[in-house]
Amino acid sequence: MNTIDKDNQAKLFPPLISGLIYAFIVMLAGTLLTSFYLLLSNTGENNLPTLSYLTHIVSLLIGGWITGRKSRAKGWYYGGMLGCMYCIILFLIAFLAYDAGLNTRSIALLGTCLATSAIGGIFGVNSKK
Repeated sequence: MNTIDKDNQAKLFPPLISGLIYAFIVMLAGTLLTSFYLLLSNTGENNLPTLSYLTHIVSLLIGGWITGRKSRAKGWYYGGMLGCMYCIILFLIAFLAYDAGLNTRSIALLGTCLATSAIGGIFGVNSKK
């Protein structure tokens, strides 16, 4: 049986792909938790944008942390790239599914994604394995 060492494993799952997978898994879980929270509480849907941004922030922090931890260097760079890729995927889904264009809210989301995932990447590089 072949054993895969750490360097070959990093080539199979690059840091950005691993971070994106974790970020979207956390986003899915956060979306489900937000849905259950809205269903079971008296909170109205007017709080949905705040809860949505909170879900994105948590998922990008975790995704950036995973990316920075796997990259072992330049955590802010790889984290920022993760935020950019994450945001581009969200823009593509919004454009294709809802015919939504770019506006000031989406530009603010892009800045939030870049900053949050870069911070997560910085924490990931500095965390011990």
